[in-house]
Amino acid sequence: MVGAVQSFSKARTGVAGLDDVLVGGLSPGHVYLLEGSPGTGKTTIALQFLLEGAKVGEPGLYITMSETERELREGAASHGWTVDGGIKVFELVPPENLLDESHQQSLLYSSDLELGETTKAVFDAIEQSKPVRIVIDSLSEIRLLAQSSLRYRRQILAMKHYFAQQGATVLMLDDLTTDSNDKTVHSLAHGVIRLEGITPNYGAERRRLRVIKYRGQSFRGGFHDFIIARGGVQVFPRLVSGEHKTSFVRRVMTSGIDALDQLLGGGFEQGSSTLIMGPAGVGKSLLAVQFAAAAAARGEKAALFIFDEELGLLVDRAKLLGIDLDALRAAGRILVEQVDAAELSPGEFAYRVRAMIGNNAVRTVVIDGLNGYQASMPDESFLILHVHELLQYLNRQGASTFLTLAQHGLIDDMRSSVDVTYLADTVILLRYFEAFGQVRRAVSIMKKRFGTHENTIREIQIGGSGIAVGEALNGFQGILRGTPVLVDADRKQLLDGR
Repeated sequence: MVGAVQSFSKARTGVAGLDDVLVGGLSPGHVYLLEGSPGTGKTTIALQFLLEGAKVGEPGLYITMSETERELREGAASHGWTVDGGIKVFELVPPENLLDESHQQSLLYSSDLELGETTKAVFDAIEQSKPVRIVIDSLSEIRLLAQSSLRYRRQILAMKHYFAQQGATVLMLDDLTTDSNDKTVHSLAHGVIRLEGITPNYGAERRRLRVIKYRGQSFRGGFHDFIIARGGVQVFPRLVSGEHKTSFVRRVMTSGIDALDQLLGGGFEQGSSTLIMGPAGVGKSLLAVQFAAAAAARGEKAALFIFDEELGLLVDRAKLLGIDLDALRAAGRILVEQVDAAELSPGEFAYRVRAMIGNNAVRTVVIDGLNGYQASMPDESFLILHVHELLQYLNRQGASTFLTLAQHGLIDDMRSSVDVTYLADTVILLRYFEAFGQVRRAVSIMKKRFGTHENTIREIQIGGSGIAVGEALNGFQGILRGTPVLVDADRKQLLDGR
C-alpha cells in the first residue's frame, strides 16, 4: 500500500520506476532479496544499484559466485557502463586445494569447509573495501554449499547480523534454480522483490515485478511491467489514477464540423472520454483524426496512438480529407506514435501516454484502436481495468480522449470483443445502411454524460471535401439495422439530395 511520506534518506536503486514503486528506494542499512528466474534482469538491476551509489559517493562491492568478473564487465559494457572507480568486483571461486581429491577430508564433510571458507572470503572482501552498498550474486551457490535448509538459514542469519554491524545496504540475488519453494531469506530479508518473465503464445516476452515484502515501509503493490533495454532496466509503475488529480476549467470543445457538434449538443466537454464504435471501414479512425485536427486548430497539442493501421496509410487517407498530418507533426501540433501491440506491454503504453501529457502538454489523446490495445493484454480480462485507470487519469488531467472500437460484422447485429461503453463519457455510433442501391453511413450519439445531445440519426459522408454530416434522417426507420424503410418520402433527407 502507498500512503506514507517518501523518505529522502532512502538509497535509490538507479531504476527510476522501481524507486517510484518503493516510494523513494531502499531503506539503508538492511538486507534485501531480489529474486527471479535466469534472464529476468537481476544482474542489471544490481549493477544499476551500485552505479547509483557510486554517483552519490557510496562505494560498492559486487560479490559474484555465479559468473566471472569478465562476464559481469561485458554485461555492463553492453549497457554503456564502466564498472570501476567506486565499484569493486570480487569474483569468488572455490579454493584450489578443495578441487584436488588428495586434499579431501574424510572426517569432515567438504561442504563444511567450502561453506565456511566461502563465508570467510566474503567477509574478508567486505573488510578490505568497506563498501556502503553490497551485491551478492547469487544465493543459489550458498544454498548448494549448505546442503540443508537449517544450515542455510543459519548461514544467512549470520551474514545478516554481520551486514547490520557494517551498516551496509545489501542486495542478495537468487535465481531460484535450486529450490524455488525455500522461503528462508523471505523471512530474514527486510524487503523482497520478485522479477517474472512471461512468454506469450505470440510476440516478445513480457517482464513484470512485484514487491512481496517491505518491512515498515509503504510501497506500490501489485505487478509492474518492465523492460530491459540498452541503458538498463526500465520499470513502468502501475497507473493509479487517484494519485493524479489536477484542477481545470471544464469547457465545451468543438469538432470543427458544425452538424456533428449539433448532434453532440454543442460539442464535447474537456476532460471527458469519447468512444467511437462501428464496423470496419466505416470511418472511425478518420473521425478521431478530425477531433485531433480540431484541437490543433485551437492551438492545442494532440497525440495519436495508432494500433490497428499502418501510419503511412492513415496519413495518406487523412490528406484526402484535407488534413495534412505530416505538416501538423512537423509543427509540433500533433504527435503520432505507431504502437506494435505484440511488442509493447500495457504498462509501457500507459507510461507513454503519461509522458505525452507530462512532457508535451498534450490535451487531446486518440487511441486507435481498442482492439489492438486488447491484443497487448497478457490477459484479456484485464483490459477493462487498464482502460478504466487510463481514462480516469486522462480525465483528471483535463485531457480529452477519443477511442475507436471495431465491431464484428457490417450490418444488423453488431458485436464487440469487449464492452467498454460504460467507461466512456460519450459514445458515437457509426453504421452502414442501404438506401436506393447504395451503401451509406449513419452517425448517432448513444450516450453523453455531460449535458444533452440529439437523439436523431444523421447521415455522414467521408470524401475529398472532408467529413460531412447531414440533417436528421426523419423519413426512415431501421437505419441502425442496416436496412431502413422509407416511411415518409417527403421527409427523406440524404446528403446527395436524392
